[in-house]
Amino acid sequence: MTEPLHSLNKFMNLVLPFVASLVTFLLTHFILNNKATSKMQDVPNERSLHNTPVPRIGGVSLMAGVLSGWALMFNSLAWWAVLPLLGLLVVSLLDDVHNLPVKQRFLAHLIAAAIMVGGSGLFAQQGVVITILVLLATVWMTNLYNFMDGSNGLAGGMALFGFGMYGIAALLAYNTPLALLNFCIAAAAASFLYFNFHPAKIFMGDSGSIPLGFLAAAIGVWGWQQGSWAAWFPLLVFSPFIVDASVTLVKRALRGAKVTEAHREHYYQRLILLGWGHRNVALAEYVLMLAVGISALCMINYPFPWSLFLAWGVVYTCLMLLLEVRWKNFKRGKNA
Repeated sequence: MTEPLHSLNKFMNLVLPFVASLVTFLLTHFILNNKATSKMQDVPNERSLHNTPVPRIGGVSLMAGVLSGWALMFNSLAWWAVLPLLGLLVVSLLDDVHNLPVKQRFLAHLIAAAIMVGGSGLFAQQGVVITILVLLATVWMTNLYNFMDGSNGLAGGMALFGFGMYGIAALLAYNTPLALLNFCIAAAAASFLYFNFHPAKIFMGDSGSIPLGFLAAAIGVWGWQQGSWAAWFPLLVFSPFIVDASVTLVKRALRGAKVTEAHREHYYQRLILLGWGHRNVALAEYVLMLAVGISALCMINYPFPWSLFLAWGVVYTCLMLLLEVRWKNFKRGKNA
């Protein structure tokens, strides 16, 4: 009796990510071939890195895939993660279609983060200071993921590698339900990348990037609370996005630029403008994401691996300084 049950569990473990992947693939194909949805396009402007209009609600298919896989393991879900996720999905889809004001979007992000932090019981566990820091970090992660969704295959790749690493870490901690939740996200992202890798046929839009950013924070907290990883693990796993977005924001704020205004100053954007192209930038970022993720997994049992953070700090600093020099030379050549 035990052996058939064990086999059934193993089968379901394989089915859930497959369902997420299949739903995402089929729905993305439908969006691309439906006249109404295909007309919801991202029209290029002076800040864009694409030249022709591209459908921009691919995030709907990605999140539908994730939720389809999750629906089959309903008892393993936490309401404080799913409820704000659904709210963000609705608000972000409205933004993709109607371009909501920044204040309305930010309020939705703040409410979602507050529900997550309040519902997770973080205040009782960690106190007021940590709770406030996690609240602010969640709002920032929700937005920075959106900021980094500006190149073909980039945000989808970060979802594939980031949540894939979450899943592996959960498996190492013998937390199978949490692992499956993350593998569903990674599998849906892999299917979406089939359409979104350069040359992209569809963009995920806010309906994809905003929920993914929220989930990166929410599941990071979830795994930390369950003892599947230390608090530093999510920060390092998603550091390719966190570092680029955060350093760019600080630089713009220091010189008095409007931080909410669209721009092309992220390091990945400058690489594309320097001639790398979407494909090469995505592949280079994938290597970085994979390397960071593997190094984090190797040190996952350490309370805080200072040497690892120092090493990656040096790597990121060198890469950014090198790119700054290349960018200045590029601008100097254009102005000559």
